Amino acid sequence: MDRNQAIGFGLIAVLLLAYSFFFAGTNEEANTPAFDQTAKVEQVQVGPAVVEDDSLAQVRRAAALGTFSAAGTGEASTTTLENQNITVSFNSKGGQVEEVVLKNYKDYRGNTLVLFDKESSKTDVQFTTNDGKNIRLSDLFFSPSEVQTVNVGDVPAKTITYRADLGNGQTIDQIYTLLDNSFEVGYKLDFKGLNNQISGENVTLTWNDQLKQLEKDMPQNRAKSTINYYTADESFDHLSISEGTETETISEPMKWVANKQNFFTAGIIATNTFAGAKLESVTDPADSLVVKALNSQILIPTADLLSGKGEFTFYFGPNDYKILKHMGNEFNRNLDLGWGIFSYVNKWIIIPAFDFLENYIGNYGIIIILLVLYIKLILLPLTYKSHMSMAKMKVLKPEIDAIKERNDGDMQKTQMETMKLYGEMGVNPLSGCIPMVLQIPILFAMFNFFPNSIELRQEAFLWADDLSTYDVFVNLPFTIPFYGDHVSMFTLLMTASTILYTWSNNQMNVSMQGPMKYYMYMMPIIFMFVLNSFPAGLSFYYFVSNMVTFGQMALMRKFVDEDKIRAKLEENRDKRKDKKKTGGPSFTERMQEAMRAASEKEQERRNNPKLKK
Repeated sequence: MDRNQAIGFGLIAVLLLAYSFFFAGTNEEANTPAFDQTAKVEQVQVGPAVVEDDSLAQVRRAAALGTFSAAGTGEASTTTLENQNITVSFNSKGGQVEEVVLKNYKDYRGNTLVLFDKESSKTDVQFTTNDGKNIRLSDLFFSPSEVQTVNVGDVPAKTITYRADLGNGQTIDQIYTLLDNSFEVGYKLDFKGLNNQISGENVTLTWNDQLKQLEKDMPQNRAKSTINYYTADESFDHLSISEGTETETISEPMKWVANKQNFFTAGIIATNTFAGAKLESVTDPADSLVVKALNSQILIPTADLLSGKGEFTFYFGPNDYKILKHMGNEFNRNLDLGWGIFSYVNKWIIIPAFDFLENYIGNYGIIIILLVLYIKLILLPLTYKSHMSMAKMKVLKPEIDAIKERNDGDMQKTQMETMKLYGEMGVNPLSGCIPMVLQIPILFAMFNFFPNSIELRQEAFLWADDLSTYDVFVNLPFTIPFYGDHVSMFTLLMTASTILYTWSNNQMNVSMQGPMKYYMYMMPIIFMFVLNSFPAGLSFYYFVSNMVTFGQMALMRKFVDEDKIRAKLEENRDKRKDKKKTGGPSFTERMQEAMRAASEKEQERRNNPKLKK
């Protein structure tokens, strides 16, 4: 570095030091008010902007609501009505039901059962004004009255009124009444002084319900959940329970619409009628939280609301036949008891007996055992008749074996001669089947009773912690197709007992020959796969039923004297011979002769190729 460069760098250093000494404080003081000023400007700008937004929102709200803008502002609050069974919460913004809690039930996790809340379910009412505006009650604020205690007939009740005051004597009232010790909530929607404001023949009640999972078995929960409805012409129907999206439009008057789950229902019933509805059910198998999304758009006649006749009843409660049967309008159809004769068997035979036993016994496993004994007692005459028919055929087994040996594999000829033998001895081979057929309605009625019986819900017995769903004796580390990822011990016991009963039955039923005799053993195996995920109560019932039947058969076999049966059959043959001499062939003999003629003709056709053409 030369002298000139050193002088230059020295001058620069002096200048920098001088600048720092004289100007640093001035710049700091100048920067501070500048920051403050900027902050003040920002505050001034933000303040008026918020006020302007609120004003714009109010203007827009007033423009959207028109005449109803007087109820467009307010504060939301929650009020509840409560009785021994349920707690119903209402929100003043919209004046609609916000939450329903069933106090005496638990979900599968053990928590108090919330049928729906503001996150899972929402109801609203929408209508159109004469100036073309679409108004929703959820856009309006309602003022709640004090909760009052009243009497509805002789029943104590609590009531609350939500009112939207629109001015000039125009109001919208929503009146809710909760009866004592009930699951019903009365609902009245009253449009006062709005005759010149509402256009259209109908007002739309929307109900969007994301069904919460209340039971352990999600597939069963989904399979039992749908929208049920009942029309004014007394026609019941429901949406399909298949996966995906199902929609249906009803254009005729309706009495009620219900979001039905496995054991609980939330529905609305019209005192008069609804004008129609559009219903939708959406199932997403990938969603592990929502059972189904049920969406309804229900049409309420506008004239009913303007004339003070807009009266309805909400039902939030269990699918309990003792409760639903008093609701009227076949609202008890929300409890699936089967169709046709199976439904009547459940209503007239199974449920009365179950309710009677329930009054005296608290253990539902014992109740099921006693129910089996009750059913077996009813069916005892048919069981005895069936056993006696098989005993007669067993007595004739030597003759039947001789016929088979004589015909050497000719099944058609063997069958004809066997039928002839039965006719001579006075044995009707169908008499053993007919009693079994008559038992089928009771057997199949159980397939509807146990999966839908809320009495069994969360009731434990032995290793099963809930008789209304499958019992898990062993959890498998893998899934077997058509079987599942668990082992139900009650299903295994039912399968083993059915195989034992089939074997015992085959020892008596000599008419069951060939492959059919072995096919009978396939049915229990098939049912083992089918029923592995069915309610434990159902499998336990069939297990006990099989064991009782097996015991009945053993007792009957012990006390039935086959020698007396043989003597009776010989007596029948002698009587028939005498009758044939005097009165000609019987109807059975004529049928046998017709079968013989048909068989001979068929044999001739087989032996003569020309006849085949």
